Amino acid sequence: MAKIYSKKTLATKQMQPKKETISFLLNYSKALSFIKVNGLKFESIAN
Repeated sequence: MAKIYSKKTLATKQMQPKKETISFLLNYSKALSFIKVNGLKFESIAN
C-alpha cells in the first residue's frame, strides 16, 4: 500500500523572531539612506 505523506503536519510550531533581531533590523533601516546624484543611486549607512 502506498503511504500518504500529505496528511502529516510537519511544521506546526510557529516561529517568532527574537527582540534583538527586530531591534537590529529597525536600527539598520533607520541608519540606511539613499542619495541620488545625476541619475545614480548611492547607499549610505550612518553608523
